[in-house]
Amino acid sequence: MALKAIRAGSRNESGIAAVKTLLGGRFGDRFQTGEAIRSQHANTTTYIPAQLPDAVVFPENASDVREIVEIASAHCVPLIAFGAGSSLEGHVNAPHGGISVDMMRMNRILAVNAEDLDCAVEPGVTREELNTYLRDTGLFFPIDPGANASIGGMTSTRASGTNAVRYGTMRENVLAVTAVVAGGREVRTAHRARKSSAGYDLTRLFVGAEGTLGILTSITLRLQGIPEVISGGVCPFSTIADACNAVILTIQSGIPVARIELLDAVQMRACNAYSGLDYAEMPTLFVEFHGSTESVELQSRQFAEIASEFGSTGFVWTTNPEERARLWRARHNAYWAQKSLKPGAAILATDVCVPISRLADCVAATHEDIAAHGLIAPIVGHAGDGNFHVGVLFDDKDPADVARVEAFVERLNSRALSMDGTCTGEHGIGQGKMPFLEAELGGTIDLMRQIKRSLDPDNIFNPGKIFT
Repeated sequence: MALKAIRAGSRNESGIAAVKTLLGGRFGDRFQTGEAIRSQHANTTTYIPAQLPDAVVFPENASDVREIVEIASAHCVPLIAFGAGSSLEGHVNAPHGGISVDMMRMNRILAVNAEDLDCAVEPGVTREELNTYLRDTGLFFPIDPGANASIGGMTSTRASGTNAVRYGTMRENVLAVTAVVAGGREVRTAHRARKSSAGYDLTRLFVGAEGTLGILTSITLRLQGIPEVISGGVCPFSTIADACNAVILTIQSGIPVARIELLDAVQMRACNAYSGLDYAEMPTLFVEFHGSTESVELQSRQFAEIASEFGSTGFVWTTNPEERARLWRARHNAYWAQKSLKPGAAILATDVCVPISRLADCVAATHEDIAAHGLIAPIVGHAGDGNFHVGVLFDDKDPADVARVEAFVERLNSRALSMDGTCTGEHGIGQGKMPFLEAELGGTIDLMRQIKRSLDPDNIFNPGKIFT
């Protein structure tokens, strides 16, 4: 089962010792072996047990990365690229030991091409840093997974977030990458043209590869113009099925909503307590519209009409930036609000995604499952694209409680797959979702293995992730 402790595999002790000596001599104080810093570079926000690397190295440019990969390749030692450390499925664990490659010092914005609505950045730039830099250009980068994740990590996990319903995911917003692959060779997957039919789409191969094919050294991104007007609102419903059905009709009606987030009653109670809000503790949609004054007003009225069809008890919206910021700050703090519901408890944050027409069925069945088994498990989701998250609170020291949670996660994933959905909308596979990927894709995973063997024959890039 994915959630049971993942045993360490074989270690290349002599290779690790040789690489530690070589990298220590080359990088000096940018190479660290202390237990505290190694612990910070293993799992920090998930239930999956931490598996520490043997050392951490801090490259500052692409040349450093090429040298690190060249040395590790020569000795067949694992390399685990590390960004902000906010992933949730064991992506940064080191099951075979090896070297954590902390990319956060590679944080330069390399170019902004305002006329072409694109930019190039190093992987350690965070999404908040990028948008602060872009503000005076009238542009912004729309992908917003909640955490202040690094662009490299967001690319590697094919992140999405609250804006995905309008602007897409990292898949649609990465134009090209450069990456260092086995042996220390740096490759570029594409140029800046908005369309190309030149050979295999290697950019998409690296987007979502979770660092298993190489280490990214730059990413070229698509940008958007900052909207003239942004309105946000809160819309409560009597039942979670009503809220989901309002989302479905909104999307099917073609209303260009920018954000439409679902929070169940338990999550609303948690957000009220944690973020100092006073909203009704009912199933609720947080929505946002982008555009001109006229278009935003029209979209808000259209949504209000749909919400009323499903018994909404009142849609309140505003264009006030401070009020909107307060609303979305609470949404982005949903994980920490969940933890406050049961202080001291562990939390398993998991997600699935289904076709939008099946969202109400899947969420309602999941809600019934939670109630039937007496779980504390708030639901929050990017409802506009059929993706929702469940944060299950439990006692990780109690084997019976662990077994109960593991069984729930299996049922959740089976339910999503039975509706032609996926075991993960945006968390990625890492270690935690590996069995569910097998159930989802079956023999197709063999093709992924062939690609992995071709590009990484010695299995040094983030081994033990996505598939065995």
